Amino acid sequence: MNKITQHEVTLAQANKEDFPSMKKELQKAFTAGVIDAFGDAHGGPIPPDEVIDESFHSNEHIVYHIMLNGEKAGGVVIKINQETHHNSVDLLYISSSFHSRGIGQAAWKAIEAQYPETIAWEVVTPYFEKRNIHFYVNKCGFQIVEFYHLHHPDPNAPHEAHQGNEPLAPEEFEFFKFEKIMKKNCANVG
Repeated sequence: MNKITQHEVTLAQANKEDFPSMKKELQKAFTAGVIDAFGDAHGGPIPPDEVIDESFHSNEHIVYHIMLNGEKAGGVVIKINQETHHNSVDLLYISSSFHSRGIGQAAWKAIEAQYPETIAWEVVTPYFEKRNIHFYVNKCGFQIVEFYHLHHPDPNAPHEAHQGNEPLAPEEFEFFKFEKIMKKNCANVG
């Protein structure tokens, strides 16, 4: 398959009517990563419905389709902070039928172009998602800046009290935080 050029990939804001089909595609893409790492995906859809619904329906997030020549090839949920210009990606996926064609990298370039005032981008991904780690670090220029785990949890993630004697699996709480500095914040220069 040929790699695509940046110009063939665009972003189109999603409508609420699109959310159910996007959720299904997103879960299919994320579940494939879990199956690749662990052989199966126990415990229901990944990410859970409530995590996706919270992102899709939050007033703080913008949901886009990733379009390849007018065809839906994935999606992204981003949070834009108009005051600090420190923005974040909550969810980014490429539909499984479009993998390994360079669409993710072209989509990332489209996201950066859409928000040129961004000072820094941030994203969190599970520790076992080697494809994601490769993508963000080697293809998009992010750096790993933090490792969240049981004794150093993500301060922005909801924390539910662990009950019972069954130990938590690492995939439930171990994540890397990535950051990409786009430009220096001139306001901090004195």
